[in-house]
Amino acid sequence: MAIDLKTLGIGAAAAAVCGGLGFYVYHDRYGRYFEDTNDATIQADQVMIGSKLSGYVRAVPVDDNQRVAAGAVLVEIDPADYQTRLAMAEAEIASSLAAENAIRATRDEATAGVAEALARLKAAGANLAYAQREVVRYGPLAKTGAEPAAMLSQLEANRDRASAEFASVRAAVEQARRRVVSITAQATQNAAQVEAARVKRQAAADDLSATRLTAPIAGRVAGRSVRVGQFVQPGARLMTVVPEEIYVVANFKETQMGLMRPGQPAKIRVDALPGIIFTGAVTSVTPGTGANFSMIPPQNATGNFTKIVQRVPVRIRIDAGPAARRVLVPGLSLEVEVDTRTANDVLDSIRSEQERGRK
Repeated sequence: MAIDLKTLGIGAAAAAVCGGLGFYVYHDRYGRYFEDTNDATIQADQVMIGSKLSGYVRAVPVDDNQRVAAGAVLVEIDPADYQTRLAMAEAEIASSLAAENAIRATRDEATAGVAEALARLKAAGANLAYAQREVVRYGPLAKTGAEPAAMLSQLEANRDRASAEFASVRAAVEQARRRVVSITAQATQNAAQVEAARVKRQAAADDLSATRLTAPIAGRVAGRSVRVGQFVQPGARLMTVVPEEIYVVANFKETQMGLMRPGQPAKIRVDALPGIIFTGAVTSVTPGTGANFSMIPPQNATGNFTKIVQRVPVRIRIDAGPAARRVLVPGLSLEVEVDTRTANDVLDSIRSEQERGRK
């Protein structure tokens, strides 16, 4: 009986040693590369729908949980006020264009006035030149008595009148030119007013189109708080559109992140679907811990310090078909396991770099 107990003890010890050795080998070559966490949820890049404008809601053609396509109308705000603004902007454009036509006609008239004044100036110059020649020609004759002095006086008076006429016409030319410049400045100002009116019309048209709120993405309606007849304010949340594309955010401990890399395969278990395992892959690792991006990051430089293991959010793609996606909604709890064997040489590379640095 003693021999049997001894043999049994030896066998048990050998089995324990073999089991421990097997577990060590399994853990060293396989188990230690699998990192798991139950701090994981399904997420989606949901879009909050808010109004750009204020006004009374005329229609809400969607219901809670309804699937909508991208571009589908979600909310209609009464467009009457914005249609009036658009009509006012269009009337302002018409008025500015009419003023532009009137200014253009006035400028053409002023340009013609400059041409007329120049022609009159040319004629006045010719008259002045003729009067001056006559004075020059009769001057010697009057001195010798060949011509009466009265004739010379008359010619000199004609010359002076021609000179005054020439100066008057030359001033009229300058005035006509300045009028053209003034009208051109008015035309430039009116052109700016026309452009401003067009901008107003575009803004009014944009506001009118914004009275129809459409879905920016395809998905399902959630959190609908808007009702027909309600007065909405700009920026107020009216509903949320949850897209069909979902992903997993798993928060791993910092001690599990050494070998975590994008592309590594993952297994995902959903609490809502017991017994079903989904596959996936790591798509990205957040460049910081979750606490680092919180509203008030922890400051550990003062007072007593207690070390707390931090968690790093990891984004994971989940491979799920249409039937599963009906159940997999944002917020569901998950258990995630990531196979990090593809990065088992990372630690060796880091050690090699450190060795080369010491040398």
